[in-house]
Amino acid sequence: FIQMLRSAKKRDVLQLLRRAPEEMLPFVVEAAVAAQSVASLAALSDFLDFSKEPKSLLEKFLYAAAFSPRPSGELLRLVLDKLDGKQLAPEVWETGIVAMGSLVGKLCQQELCGLQEVERGVETILAGLRGAKEESEVVIYLLALGNAALPETIPTLLDYAEEGPATVAAAAISALRRFPARHISGKVKGAMRRIFHEKRKSYEKTCRLAAAEMLLDNEPSPMDVINILLATIEMETETATFLLLKVQNSLRGDHHPARKIMKDIMRDPRINNYNFFSKAGISSSFSGPLTVTQDLLSTFGLDLLFLEGGFLRLSFSDFSLLSRGRWLRAAQVTIEAQGMESMLGENVLEGEEEPELMAGMSAIFFDVQLRPIVFFQGYTDLMAKVLLSSGEPTSVVKGNLLLMDHHQVIPLQSGLQVTVKLQGGLGLDISADMDVSIWEQELKTSINTRGSLAIDFQAELDAPFLQATLRSQTEVETSIHFDTMLRFSGSPVLMCLQLREEQVPYR
Repeated sequence: FIQMLRSAKKRDVLQLLRRAPEEMLPFVVEAAVAAQSVASLAALSDFLDFSKEPKSLLEKFLYAAAFSPRPSGELLRLVLDKLDGKQLAPEVWETGIVAMGSLVGKLCQQELCGLQEVERGVETILAGLRGAKEESEVVIYLLALGNAALPETIPTLLDYAEEGPATVAAAAISALRRFPARHISGKVKGAMRRIFHEKRKSYEKTCRLAAAEMLLDNEPSPMDVINILLATIEMETETATFLLLKVQNSLRGDHHPARKIMKDIMRDPRINNYNFFSKAGISSSFSGPLTVTQDLLSTFGLDLLFLEGGFLRLSFSDFSLLSRGRWLRAAQVTIEAQGMESMLGENVLEGEEEPELMAGMSAIFFDVQLRPIVFFQGYTDLMAKVLLSSGEPTSVVKGNLLLMDHHQVIPLQSGLQVTVKLQGGLGLDISADMDVSIWEQELKTSINTRGSLAIDFQAELDAPFLQATLRSQTEVETSIHFDTMLRFSGSPVLMCLQLREEQVPYR
């Protein structure tokens, strides 16, 4: 369909968009974005009216742009023009800003940072960040900077990480963690040390843990590791347990940048002893390999951070790929619940601000940060959701994306030429649900991920006396369901975790 659209005129693409049945329209829009021809982008520009179209269609258009493997300056200009100065639904505006960040980052990876559209995109994000009044707005702009991963924005992110309120600081650290190790300078590490050791002010525990992880994951010095371990003596049980498991994880992973330093430190009995590693919390951190080949390492990680009273504060699941020295975050899903302490009658630690009651989810797929989903915010909203729950899961992302798009002409020694074409498409449907039962004192969360990948490879040799074509098509389908259930009516809290993977057909 994409190949057909690439050779179509603007008039034909526009007619196709206008005449497509309602259920087929999102598919046509996604394909037109993926085609990225002058005609298809011009047709989309005429067809999409951001003041009239349904939110779901506009989000599909913006996500298709964000996931584009090799976006053009014209695609970014189209997104900028559609978002510029319009009154938009909050979901569309948030998706548009994170998509803008992704497009800027991918164009810079293609060494197109000097394009007028890229400069305009960066200025739009930075100007929006400076003028943002609400915390939720600041968070979106910071996540967009994380998608862009431009080294010149690191000082801005460090300011928000150190000085911002809890949610803003967490978003800024999350954005900084998207940068490759070569950009994590002494200045960045110094800021992370100040946050972790609370040199300037008190920080929320998730911010401190994220700062510690950043130090551990980026060629840490032996002193950093020792100071992090020593700090766990002063920490509450759950936070200390979580952090100590993180340190032990790095010893198990052959690929972990801190493994050698950790092994050296663990030879010291003053550190590697029962007193240090016997914290009896229920928080956990695990990571291990799923697939190991000569060219590829795929890993799965699961982190669960609990509050002292046994309530789940943070759940983080991660599927990552490492190939030829480059990390790809295939899927990272974070579910957060905060402010539950007051509901359960727990006291907030001295010096910590009492967080607002909130539960939400944040996800990164194929190195693109999606807009965060809020399940409920505030006690009134929680009660309304409990009483009026539809039972329907919240859709995080759903659609068809072009992930690979490669075209190459290879000259052979014989003087002949081979043309190689490779395209890979992904159908993705991810939904999440959080259900809180006040009466039964239960919390259930579920993340459902369904995906299908199709790869089309073609090599063609075309000469006056000989014609040969080699073609291969590969299809994979999979679905993964991750459920957690907590019952906090008694002590200890009962918990059930379930990761279900359905049979994977591979053709």
